[in-house]
Amino acid sequence: MKQNIIAFVVLLMVAGSLSLAQTSQTVPIDDFKPSTLNQPGNEYPQVNSQGYVRFRIEAPQAQSVTVTLGLRGKNGTKLTKADDGSWIGTTESPMDEGFHYYHLTIDGGTFNDPGALNFYGSVRWESGIEIPAHDQDFYAMKDVPHGNVQQILFPSKSTGTSRRAFVYTPPAYYKDLSKRYPVLYLQHGWGEDETAWSNQGHANLIMDNLIAEGKINPFIIVMTYGMTNEVKFGKIKEFDITPFQTVLVDELIPYVDASFRTLGDQAHRAMAGLSMGGMETHMITLNKPEVFSYWALLSGGIYKPEEISDKSKVKLIFTSCGSRENPDIVKKSVEELKAAGFKAVSYVSENTAHEFLTWRRSLRELAPLLFK
Repeated sequence: MKQNIIAFVVLLMVAGSLSLAQTSQTVPIDDFKPSTLNQPGNEYPQVNSQGYVRFRIEAPQAQSVTVTLGLRGKNGTKLTKADDGSWIGTTESPMDEGFHYYHLTIDGGTFNDPGALNFYGSVRWESGIEIPAHDQDFYAMKDVPHGNVQQILFPSKSTGTSRRAFVYTPPAYYKDLSKRYPVLYLQHGWGEDETAWSNQGHANLIMDNLIAEGKINPFIIVMTYGMTNEVKFGKIKEFDITPFQTVLVDELIPYVDASFRTLGDQAHRAMAGLSMGGMETHMITLNKPEVFSYWALLSGGIYKPEEISDKSKVKLIFTSCGSRENPDIVKKSVEELKAAGFKAVSYVSENTAHEFLTWRRSLRELAPLLFK
């Protein structure tokens, strides 16, 4: 079963690696504007209203410059050298809405775009670009009360180190000091780290907006690094959940319960993860059903009824993916869970693949279902 779920996650990653929008090629409209993720004062890269991206790189001594976009750089845009020595080019097709990693290949070397902000993904800091989404309002920065995202360092005897996590606390956390909160443990994907859900995913803004709209019961989110045994891509079948399970269940959760005003019982604890974080969630929740009552896989595999030994331990199973991943498998699995008597929900993000807009939308759909 472990190999089956690993294979499914790999299939989702491969299916989502093509991040260009699935549309026929059109002529770009000349209404390009600087990306919202540019370094301060930088004009490039630019995005137009259709989702095309235009790049300009200062590399006068270079012989070739290519921009690779999307998961593992499957989509390449070759730039052309201009008279002033800069390299300019526009993607051949519009990009999907949402966030995408990218990097430059200059004369065979890999570099980040100095004009863009960097985000940790693909086991390195990558440049990032944001294609404005038609539904971006749910993760927009608004004039509403905001929660706090703070870094914590917790001791880990099992690894012999201090490890890092980020904790989101709701806007009212420091106002009513008698109130305690449920906790969602939220995991990143392969090659990312504990910064991903705040930086790329805007989890805090999604929560702030949902709370301001009265759509959810406020809860704490804890995000930590899940690559405990540092498995390399291509070796994912060698991944052993045991070291990370020990860190999460035996070290991080007790630390969080001792340091924050949590409702520290199984009924008020959830675990979710995207991609490989979903694989981790799948394994740990099955191994430790007495720890988590809400289980969620975001482009991270599926549950089967026969895997779950005690139905009474599970309050909700949530499974999601992008419409360009494997939605039929996700929907079928949830129907099987429902038929077996579980409360199960599926969600499919339209016109997205294995990418952060899928997971932002998934968190928006998941959050109102938790801790009812």
